[in-house]
Amino acid sequence: MDGTILVADDDRTIRTVLTQALTRAGCKVHATSSLVTLMRWVEEGKGDLVISDVVMPDGNGIEQLPKIAEARPGLPVIVISAQNTIMTAIQAAEAEAYDYLPKPFDLPDLMKRAGRALETKRRAPAPRETTPDSAAGGDLPLVGRTQAMQALYRLVARVMNTALPVLITGESGTGKSLIARAIHDFSDRRSLPFVTVSASDLTGMDGPGAVLSRARGGSILFDEVGDLNGEAQARIVRMLDAMGDSAPRIMASSQGDLAQRIEAGDFREDLYYRLAGVTIEVPSLRERVDDIPLLAEHFLVRAERDGLGPRRLSSQATEMIRAYSWPGNVRQLENAMRRLVVTSSEEEITRTDVESVLGGQPAAEPLRGGGEGEKLSASVERHLRRYFDLHGGQLPPVGLYQRILKEIETPLIEIALDATGGNQAKCADLLGINRNTLRKKITDLDIRVTRRRKLM
Repeated sequence: MDGTILVADDDRTIRTVLTQALTRAGCKVHATSSLVTLMRWVEEGKGDLVISDVVMPDGNGIEQLPKIAEARPGLPVIVISAQNTIMTAIQAAEAEAYDYLPKPFDLPDLMKRAGRALETKRRAPAPRETTPDSAAGGDLPLVGRTQAMQALYRLVARVMNTALPVLITGESGTGKSLIARAIHDFSDRRSLPFVTVSASDLTGMDGPGAVLSRARGGSILFDEVGDLNGEAQARIVRMLDAMGDSAPRIMASSQGDLAQRIEAGDFREDLYYRLAGVTIEVPSLRERVDDIPLLAEHFLVRAERDGLGPRRLSSQATEMIRAYSWPGNVRQLENAMRRLVVTSSEEEITRTDVESVLGGQPAAEPLRGGGEGEKLSASVERHLRRYFDLHGGQLPPVGLYQRILKEIETPLIEIALDATGGNQAKCADLLGINRNTLRKKITDLDIRVTRRRKLM
């Protein structure tokens, strides 16, 4: 790498680590804990790249992005933040940051992104409207620092101002409707209506017309579209085909697998293709276990704000909550936290308190997928056939072999790293590959290596 990088972070340790790493990579580094100093350097013409925290002693890093763009069009900015919420990712995208990484970040990953930023001449961003008041999204339980949630945040940020229809899938209680609401509330349509449509709204000859009239070019969400009967589905198809120039943004949510419903003849294939412009899959809590303590704390803070009293989880209580399976996902976790606030007699919630609320429910099991006793090859075949079927008789894009191998290889290495507690030597032995080969694959596949828990 070659270039001058401006680092702004109020954490001295982070400034030191980044300065040392970037200097060893061949860059010149200027580091500061002040946004005022950062802006002075930018205005003086220093720097080929900015790496900035969000919350600083003298301001907000994201709010500086338009000023940086005005002073130095094309200067890329990588935003790093411990505020791991969907709002942060969206605000960074709206302010046209070059990239966004949550803390704690993986240093090799940040170095790779910094290298790409230095090589890319970024276009000068156009002025944007300010984001909505934080109260509009501050209570959304869409928080998380896991890779799954950060990928979801980035996808939401990319699609929110497009006209593409969005299909949001996931288990009950994962927050599908909240994702749809967030897409609307942070988009250019935020001042227009957000209309949630159920089967009853589509009955009668003027049902679809009334829905369009209520939306007025805003956003429409077909909630649990997979549960709609054939008549309602047909009405939606006709409604979508009849929309004019001022058409609303179309979104749909589904708990079930629509591809399976198509195969069973319960869902219209033509409706699926009209809804699935972009598919956003909301992960279950079992797929983002490391976010559970963060969400639990979020709900305890919310309960205190609602006047239910301050509460905190003991370390043993936190571990028990983290190990629970949460079949009802985020909604169940929120209800459990509110019950704990009410039923616990002390400010610190104990393991006994948690046991009394959760009862004898099973701990989380590793995700296996497929039916009981199903062979791995059969499971893979089932998913591949579904992938081909979703292309409606057309062939998938070329390059399928390498694409499929990568999609299988990435989770295999991630799970193996989890199983070996992040020990790369043990992981390489488990996989039967050379340790240097494993390291190269981790880099090539952009796998984030952090301190991992060992699977039981």
